[in-house]
Amino acid sequence: MKIFDSHTHLNSSEFINDVPRFLQQAADLDVVKMTIVGSNTELNQAAIDLAHQYPQLYAAVGWHPEDAKFYDDAAEAVLEQQLEDERVVALGEIGLDYHWDTSPQDVQRRVFKRQIELAKKHHLPIVVHNRDAFEDTYAIIKEVGLDGIGGVMHSFNGDPEWLQKFLDLGMMISYSGVASFKNAHEVHDSVRATPLDRMMVETDAPYLTPEPHRGEQNEPGFTHYTVNAIAKERETTPEAIAEATWHNAHRFFGIEE
Repeated sequence: MKIFDSHTHLNSSEFINDVPRFLQQAADLDVVKMTIVGSNTELNQAAIDLAHQYPQLYAAVGWHPEDAKFYDDAAEAVLEQQLEDERVVALGEIGLDYHWDTSPQDVQRRVFKRQIELAKKHHLPIVVHNRDAFEDTYAIIKEVGLDGIGGVMHSFNGDPEWLQKFLDLGMMISYSGVASFKNAHEVHDSVRATPLDRMMVETDAPYLTPEPHRGEQNEPGFTHYTVNAIAKERETTPEAIAEATWHNAHRFFGIEE
């Protein structure tokens, strides 16, 4: 069984000084490829550097909504350079976060729209962060359009109604450890309703640790447990989920298997 963690943060302080150990622990749990996701200039560059250092890693670069208030012309110029790097496979994570609300909502919306346009310019798919902002996230993607580049709703936590709306926009759906939480009933419903060819899996490590390790720091290898949880909900095997999401991640990111 081979698993692709489509969204993780090995570039964060929790991992950056011990990357080989976390990669080995992941491999021991069948997680053998990962996309390392940035959120500002520094973390974007760290993702790129890791992707150059380890052939099983790829980079996504973009400005997270929490950092949107710092996004300006200078930041965009650097981002455009980073998007040209051969190891960059997506623009993200971008989107809206009305939960933490660390950047003004109007600024978040403007920066989100601008980065979708950049993704289209550079012919890269987008990785979308949405927290407590379903309506505006959906409206912006629908308004700006994807024009064939593709996108993924990372760590999707909506009900089947929202699932269908984003599927209708052409989005992929990625599930994190939330899919293993006992009380995440709406997410379980969506897991069962998601077409298998539109699904990916992720950890979002160091966040959203799945059962049976909930309460501990998450790490990329724990994608294994998310795969198990999804398989249980869909009454299939972990191998079937791993294989489908493996192929989907390669197709989405434009990576050769």
